Amino acid sequence: MREVLNSPNLPAPQFRYSALIKAGPFYHTAGMIALDMKTQKMTPGSYAEETTRILENLTNALPDFGLSFENLVSAKVYVTDLSEFPKVNQVWEKYFPEGVTPPTRTSIGVASLPLGAKVEMEFVLYKP
Repeated sequence: MREVLNSPNLPAPQFRYSALIKAGPFYHTAGMIALDMKTQKMTPGSYAEETTRILENLTNALPDFGLSFENLVSAKVYVTDLSEFPKVNQVWEKYFPEGVTPPTRTSIGVASLPLGAKVEMEFVLYKP
């Protein structure tokens, strides 16, 4: 059984999809780009700025579902230029510093992303 979840702290879908689905003890996010939560518009920036915006949006939404970064199981990170990935990693390290167990992660280079984004991330979380 699956359940569609919504939150005012989760970016609204820009097209026809669900932003977050709970399936049993697993929570699956749609791909998240750097949307401004007030305007629900893409806020283009550097790779670091877009990564920060995505992780901040996730950080702000998770408590609405009784979740935290401790529940993160995996992440997929899509970027339009893999040579810029060290900038994504620099931001990632702030959210998962030494001593914090990060989720598994897959990094994927793509030709383009929705709304001109440079970075998109999707996440799987687990809460027994």
